[in-house]
Amino acid sequence: METREYDVVVIGGGPAGENAAQYAVEGVEVDGRAMSSAIIERELLGGECSYWACMPSKALLRPIAVADLTGDLDGVSTAHVAPKALLERRDYWVSHYDDAGQDTWADGAGIAVVRGAGRLVGERTIRVTSSTGDVEVVARRAVVIATGSEPVVPPMYADALPWGSRDATGVVEVPDRLVVVGGGVVACEAAIWMSALGSDVTLVVRDQRLLGRTEPFAGEAVLAGLRERGITVHLGTEVSDVRRESPEATGIGKVHGGTVTLSTTAGEIVADELLLSIGRTPRLDDLGLDSVGLTADDVKAGRLPEWLHAIGDASGGPPLTHWGKHQARVIGARIAAAAAGEVAWEPDREAPVPQVVFSDPEVASVGMTEAEARDAGHDVVVSRVPTSSAAGTGLLRDTVVGDSQIVVDASTHLLLGATFVGVEAGELVHAATVAIVGDVPVHVLRHAVASYPTASELWLRLLEELPPSFRTPPPA
Repeated sequence: METREYDVVVIGGGPAGENAAQYAVEGVEVDGRAMSSAIIERELLGGECSYWACMPSKALLRPIAVADLTGDLDGVSTAHVAPKALLERRDYWVSHYDDAGQDTWADGAGIAVVRGAGRLVGERTIRVTSSTGDVEVVARRAVVIATGSEPVVPPMYADALPWGSRDATGVVEVPDRLVVVGGGVVACEAAIWMSALGSDVTLVVRDQRLLGRTEPFAGEAVLAGLRERGITVHLGTEVSDVRRESPEATGIGKVHGGTVTLSTTAGEIVADELLLSIGRTPRLDDLGLDSVGLTADDVKAGRLPEWLHAIGDASGGPPLTHWGKHQARVIGARIAAAAAGEVAWEPDREAPVPQVVFSDPEVASVGMTEAEARDAGHDVVVSRVPTSSAAGTGLLRDTVVGDSQIVVDASTHLLLGATFVGVEAGELVHAATVAIVGDVPVHVLRHAVASYPTASELWLRLLEELPPSFRTPPPA
């Protein structure tokens, strides 16, 4: 069997894996030679985000949002979604499911790409299996697990061959009736583009609200937006049985057989396709962890030997591309510094992870919700205002819905969390992230002058709603 050696080997070529392979070796020399790295990838280089998640979903949602804007904003002709052109735009942004461009990037960055399924067979040793034969890849210094995640499919649903997120973003055949089980990010976003493509969409949500990890008012705003589009939403609804006529594995984005029937506490629901969106789990089962005395729980808990690292969805943390890429940069810098006999600087606490839901209205949040802050023992003060209260946000549409809120520690005046709901809310959240990471108290934030009339002026509205005592430093 052929053996190849590199300083750093990354299993998984999504955005997190690519970043790790680059940051771990970029500009680093050991023993008079440049550090080397390799990515092992069994599918498309670029991973879930590039072809089946972030990129295609945003490519589908943005034109719909623009069409909605023209329907609300006076002074412009109303636009309409053109389904064929919308899917063509999706295909452009996923490079027609061809990773040649990513391959070119890796080559230019000096990163080797090993095609096939990688499995640990010993310390720093991975066997890569492909149609062209097996290769043994050895890491001189570090192995990084960046294998991503996969949808959770309980046994009750398995025989019905439901759609997963790949089918939803890679839609080829638009079902007349689509039932979506789940009330999280993928469910809410997919409901919008599938409805715009012509599906009669029904959401079945076990919880009593949508987007359960956000502030309640955010889920309420998204619920109203979905229903305004004609999407049926059943909250607090349990599924007890799933039946399908002639299920067939027809391929990604194609209808997987005949009629689907769900027995639920809201009654029987019949559809032409079922999208199951109830969570994802780290893809670790086929990684050969037992060969080095580890389990999947060890990986998710960070109980790893010094040569092994896990990043992105595989680490068990928030399944978000930007978080995985941040982890990759940190781990990459740590590996590079160790090779040079140094220690990489890192902050003494973990950064908060922002998230944007590209629903209608958009939801953007970072840090703790009010409930989470109180549960953590903080004495908090909350400021909540209509998102339209700033001229900059009010001008974005004629009808601006949604509220925005900050959660502040009463004793330190530090920002603990922020949630923005409304048009282009995602463009507001980074300022909150910076304030939390930088420990900037709100009495100092008041002196960050917001341009008029821009959406950033919303910060002034939020800060003005705090009690007057938050305009000066807290008592020593």
